[in-house]
Amino acid sequence: MCTVCGCGTSHVHEHKHDDGPDHVHGHDHGDGTAHVHFGEGDAGLSVPGMSQSRLIRLEADILGKNDAYAERNRTLLAEKGVLALNLVSSPGSGKTSLLVETLKRLAGKTPAAVIEGDQQTSNDADRIRETGAPAIQINTGKGCHLDAHMVGHALEKLPLEPAGILFIENVGNLVCPAGFDLGEAFKVVILSVTEGEDKPLKYPDIFAKADLMILNKTDLLPHVDFCVGAAVANARRVNSRIKVLQVSARTGEGLEGWMSWLEGARTLRSAGSTGIAAE
Repeated sequence: MCTVCGCGTSHVHEHKHDDGPDHVHGHDHGDGTAHVHFGEGDAGLSVPGMSQSRLIRLEADILGKNDAYAERNRTLLAEKGVLALNLVSSPGSGKTSLLVETLKRLAGKTPAAVIEGDQQTSNDADRIRETGAPAIQINTGKGCHLDAHMVGHALEKLPLEPAGILFIENVGNLVCPAGFDLGEAFKVVILSVTEGEDKPLKYPDIFAKADLMILNKTDLLPHVDFCVGAAVANARRVNSRIKVLQVSARTGEGLEGWMSWLEGARTLRSAGSTGIAAE
């Protein structure tokens, strides 16, 4: 059990197993019977049989090890001049569809590769490969997010071209991915207009850490009760520096702005900067 986010993945073990050249598995240990209570004690949760001080030490150990792996990933990516983006969202936000349309527009212009994170199946990676971009699928099993060690193993197998872009599509979840640096240059959070405008307030950690918020599925705005202004205002309540783009992966509306943002971010990466990409 992960004491940071309560998912089924064990992060204290330093080994992962892969089953082929383009597929990596995370895995969990234990029988899943532990009852975790969140918001209790100094650690923010309670687990039967574990003291609060022990939970805090485990959390520090888990995140410390993850951060070390993340720095290794960041160094490798910087050496190759590759821009890495961590794409996070709820399930069903349309981030895979957005990624497919993005890769089509980058084809023949900017080299790109993808790491796909899902609990099960290789469906999204299969869709990505149809664009011609190389993709590695990571299945996390019961785990609800990617971690830097998983990503590091995928990087060993993924062809990365200099000055290219690596898209890391995290497991659909707005909670657990917030705590784990993967070695990316920027976090991009995708919010669909079919969700609530208050998502940034309900899940503030990921919006607070994101450099860019993409409002996706804007073609549905005439048919849903969603206030763009309220969503943007809520995001900026938790992160005043967050950039916002409105796009429709289905119609292509707004994708020019997204492509410009990517080029700005890639230019910053090439210059060795860690600043926020220009709008």
